[in-house]
Amino acid sequence: MSGTAIILTKQLSSELESASQNIAQAAQTLETAQDYLQDLSAQVSLSLNAAPAAGNNEFMFLLTVFVLACFVGYYIIWKVTPALHSPLMSVTNAVSSVIIVGALIAAGPAGFSAAKILGFLAVFLASVNIFGGFAVTERMLALFKKKKG
Repeated sequence: MSGTAIILTKQLSSELESASQNIAQAAQTLETAQDYLQDLSAQVSLSLNAAPAAGNNEFMFLLTVFVLACFVGYYIIWKVTPALHSPLMSVTNAVSSVIIVGALIAAGPAGFSAAKILGFLAVFLASVNIFGGFAVTERMLALFKKKKG
């Protein structure tokens, strides 16, 4: 072999050795990442299978949502300035239409039950709330209209 061939062979062997070390480091990094992802997937699967705080009791879940919604609504309305309270309340009466939809679903099934009675009562009270709210809104808007004359 000539001197040039020996130098090229040494350079190639050092480059191959460097490349193999880089590949070994990359393989180690991938193994570490694989272990981390396996641990993470195990934690996620355990958390998805964990029982809720109230167990599987749907009533307790719905009651909790209702109570939290009452608190949130109370604190939101409490922070409104008095000048904006009446218009806010009259406009939120339109939201009662959602109550009517839920009440119709509760009153809809065949048969006679407490849910049907409560559903009818909810439809009636929400209807009064909606129509009364729009009547109050109409009167408030009439105060700001220019009078003819």
